Amino acid sequence: MQTFGQQNNARRITAVWMEVGAFSCVEPEALKFCFELACRETLAEGCDLHLDTPAAESWCHDCQQDIRLLSPGVLICPECGGRNVRVIADDGMKIKRIEIE
Repeated sequence: MQTFGQQNNARRITAVWMEVGAFSCVEPEALKFCFELACRETLAEGCDLHLDTPAAESWCHDCQQDIRLLSPGVLICPECGGRNVRVIADDGMKIKRIEIE
């Protein structure tokens, strides 16, 4: 973010929007705490962090439906009980938007 701010001649970074995958194993409160620490003495110090955690999307090859799994360790289709399931949703984190002034 610091590099982004410098490349865009920002005086400061005011807000950051992040997407955290439902299966990323990232605890939102821990991320907020660490984000605040990482932003100290940078252009992003004091900025607002907006987190979006979309539901985990998956595809069941047995019943040919988009499904939502309850947890990453249970790959069973809630519609048909099939086990031929593929997780589609990203299980990582990404910065979606940075607001500067």
